[in-house]
Amino acid sequence: MVGAEFERDVVPLFDLLYRHAFRMTSNHADAEDLLQETAIKAYAGLNSFLPGTNLKAWLFRIMINTYIGDYRKKKRQPVHVSAEVITGRRLVSAAGRPAALRSAEDLALDLLPDPQIKAAMEDLPEQFRVAVYFADIVGYSYKEIAAMLDIRQGTVSSRINRGRRQLRDLLADSRGARRSSGTRRRGID
Repeated sequence: MVGAEFERDVVPLFDLLYRHAFRMTSNHADAEDLLQETAIKAYAGLNSFLPGTNLKAWLFRIMINTYIGDYRKKKRQPVHVSAEVITGRRLVSAAGRPAALRSAEDLALDLLPDPQIKAAMEDLPEQFRVAVYFADIVGYSYKEIAAMLDIRQGTVSSRINRGRRQLRDLLADSRGARRSSGTRRRGID
């Protein structure tokens, strides 16, 4: 793939890539930066793309790796507190973790309407949570998830099934605990 082919094949995917970047960052400026970094890395790594394979999955993989790398880099940087933030002996919540450093999955989980589902999703092991998140919340196919996570499609299927089973068990446990510690039904003492 050369520059003209890159422009012909990749540029039309920018809207889709931007939407994905925005879902991960929840910020327009950060999404634009992530898209730009992804495009630059994709162009620089054209020689690693195999013609005939899934271009969209390749670009998503670059975007996800870039996002994770940036997240880790920001996480290692110390929090800088300006003098204006310090009042007397109190720190005004500047040392807290900025929302921009939260993962896309964490931000998406915050938007779940049911707090029990959110809590159960957060309790899943990461490998299952990511697979269930991409399949059930974002709506990717098993094939797309396999390409993005660089694992076999059978592994994706297994992780989704095991994650859903654990999610179902966690939700059943939380409902059972709520019923046993909750209110009594009328007429039953």
